[in-house]
Amino acid sequence: MSGDTLSSSDYIRHHLQNLTWGKQPDGVWGFAHSAAEAKEMGFWAIHVDTMLVSLILGLIFLYFFRKVAKTAEAGIPNGLQNFVEWIVEFVDTSVRGSFSAKNNLVAPLALTVFVWIFLMNLMDLIPVDWLPFVAQLSGVHFLKVVPSTDPNATFGMAFSVFFLVLFYSIKIKGIGGFTGELTLQPFQSKNPVIQAIFIPVNFVLEFVSLIAKPISLALRLFGNMYAGEMIFILIALMFSGGIMLGAFGGLLQLGWAIFHILIVTLQAFIFMTLTIVYLDMAHSEH
Repeated sequence: MSGDTLSSSDYIRHHLQNLTWGKQPDGVWGFAHSAAEAKEMGFWAIHVDTMLVSLILGLIFLYFFRKVAKTAEAGIPNGLQNFVEWIVEFVDTSVRGSFSAKNNLVAPLALTVFVWIFLMNLMDLIPVDWLPFVAQLSGVHFLKVVPSTDPNATFGMAFSVFFLVLFYSIKIKGIGGFTGELTLQPFQSKNPVIQAIFIPVNFVLEFVSLIAKPISLALRLFGNMYAGEMIFILIALMFSGGIMLGAFGGLLQLGWAIFHILIVTLQAFIFMTLTIVYLDMAHSEH
């Protein structure tokens, strides 16, 4: 696939379209062949490429970490064991520094979040035409290989963390304690009448703050990765503009890829850190 076989706008739209499976207007379930067909499928449509790539990356993560765990030696470790131990130690240090309570779920969750999101983001460094071109040779119309550029994936992970926050907030503090956090702060008064007036104000402020957690988690990751993918696509368009423009595009692509390594890692780290902080807040009693 190249920029000269499609207009620039068509090329961009093609690379930003997910492989969508759902119920078509005629009642038949199948894959969408255009963005319009995908839109008509509605809410229950499934982005197959997002789910498939996420699943494959998750299995790769589990395979290598399980392999190291089964073959770990106390003597001189091999390169893979060194790498895995470094990641585990890095995540463990982050958890110890940000999580003050005791919960055996938090460290494994933080490790999974960091590595899985890092692998998803890392797919952004694969040239934008390679895998979609292979997919088209196989008869697949669309293929987005960066799951974190799909808001369905980022919101799915963010809401999973949010549900854990709600679960532990109620488990640790009880219904009354959790309700008190939403209604009795930040404004307080010893006068019961004034305090009653403050309750709806406090609830609005705290509820907005609570809902903002998963939304900010999801949109921060999606926005950064989507913008990075868009820049790669725009640079790829330059390769159809002749030798000079293509050579300049190659330099831009290399420079952006090197810089993007920082973004790929940073976004995984931020998501992991906020997950730990939010769970720590859920365990803290006021």
